[in-house]
Parts: sequence; C-alpha cells; structure tokens
Amino acid sequence: MSYFPMTFSAEVAKARKDGTPIVALESTIITHGMPYPQNLEVAQQVEADVRASGATPATIAVINGVLHIGLDADQLSGLAQAKGVAKLSRADMAVCIASGRTGATTVAATMIAAHLAGIAVFATGGIGGVHKGAESSFDISADLMELGLTPVTVVAAGAKAILDVAKTLEVLETQGVPVIAFGQDSFPAFWSATSPLKAPLRMDDPADIAKAHKIRAALGLPGGQLVANPIPKDAEIPAADLAPVIAQAHRDANVHGISGKAVTPYLLQRIFELTEGRSLTANIAVVRNNARLASQIAAYLNAE
Repeated sequence: MSYFPMTFSAEVAKARKDGTPIVALESTIITHGMPYPQNLEVAQQVEADVRASGATPATIAVINGVLHIGLDADQLSGLAQAKGVAKLSRADMAVCIASGRTGATTVAATMIAAHLAGIAVFATGGIGGVHKGAESSFDISADLMELGLTPVTVVAAGAKAILDVAKTLEVLETQGVPVIAFGQDSFPAFWSATSPLKAPLRMDDPADIAKAHKIRAALGLPGGQLVANPIPKDAEIPAADLAPVIAQAHRDANVHGISGKAVTPYLLQRIFELTEGRSLTANIAVVRNNARLASQIAAYLNAE
C-alpha cells in the first residue's frame, strides 16, 4: 500500500517524459487570493504565460487526498469554485492528504511538492515572511524556513509588502538563503518595484541564476534560492502611496483580532478595498512577470 498518493497531469507527465522544462505554480492564489471567476481566469493566464515562454506549468494542489502535480482544465475550474479549501503549509500538508481533504498549497507546501516531483523552479507572487510585531507574536511564515531546507529556486516579487521586510531579510540570511534581486540592486517591495532596502545579491541573467542553482547542489548546500523579480514599472503602485494603506489595514486587523493564518488574507483583502482594486491588478502583473522569468530559468536548468 502506498502512503503517499501523488499524480501528474497528462501535460506534466509528457513534459517529464520529453525532458522539457517545468515550472511549479502554487494554488492558494486561486482559492484564497481572489473571487471566482477572476481567480480561474488569472490561473489560466499564468499557465498560458509559462507555455508561451517555452515551459510547462504545473499548478500544485491536494484534491480529495491526492497530491496533484499539474491540474487539467476541469480540475483547475473545480478548485477555483471549491468551498472550504484548506490552506496548506509544511505543518498540515500530510494531515490533509491522510484525511482525504482538498487543500491549496502555499509557498512552503508548493516547494515541498515540487521537489518531490523533480521540479526545480517555482513562480509565485510574493513569499511570506516576518509579520509586523513578530517580536511579541512570533508570527513568522514557514516559507522562510522552507527556503532554507528545500532545493527549489523560487521567483517572487520579494516578500509581501504587508510584512516586516527588513526582519524577513534577516531571517533569510540566518537560514543561508541566497536572496537575488533580478536586474537591480534594490530589494523589490511586491507591489512596488523598489524599496529602501538593498538586496543581498544581484544577478542580471537567468542563465546565471540557473548556474547558481546547480552550483549550490554541487556544493552540497541545502535549501533553495529566492529570486526577487521587480514588478514591471507600468504596473507598480508607488511605495509612498501604499504606506498609509498598509498601516490602516494593520490597524483594522488589530481592531478585529485577526491572527494566525487569517492575517495575510485579511490584510490583502483590506488593501484591495482601500486601493479600490489597484493592489489586485498589480498582484496579477507580479505573478505573470514571475512566471515568465521562472520559465527562462527552468529552460537554462534544463539545457544540459
């Protein structure tokens, strides 16, 4: 008896057989990021961006206790409309599978699944990190520890701007995670292309990022790489415009006693309301941009 049910979509299975590049995609953006049908439309568009860039998309989710590496059209549509979907990270992924439930994968869970499936590159929007006030709440995303453990290159627009980004960078340094800004010295701030924080590392060529991934493996170093890819300038929201909005969203969360896994979805929804939808438009641009860069990195990783 197998204790670990995992299945590949027909498209991903063919890519594995043919040796073509694959890019992992998370599923919480579908189930917890936006309403139906927009969530389905965005998921389809991001997958199309990966295909147009020469790679195969592998959207990852647990459906009825089975870990799916890649979803077909019906599964993607069903997940986009599903209710009560669990939000999975390292701590609860196995329980969801064992219980026969359905769950969407966060950054950490997607990294775990991608590595199990032999996929080395993963595109997302922004990683989780250290929440503001973590010195008293100890609210730190499991994404940071996963980056220190699991050898997957993650392409994101930095850490979500609702976080304490300076502390997030400190934790990543402690975990030994290379934080590589793509094409600039500033660490991108998710909805904004730049921040006052300098990125620890900079690389300008996807081929070099792929080479660094391989060299880490050759050196026997655990963990992955975080590639911080700035949002396109024409889609960004200036940091000065966002600062008071984020502050208001945090105040509202405190007033309503929001905590734990509910914090990030609440803050993102409140910022969406306060920006009259601009944050979601920027978020979509971020994910699509990251999918394209991840596809280029995957192609270079696959070149040998």
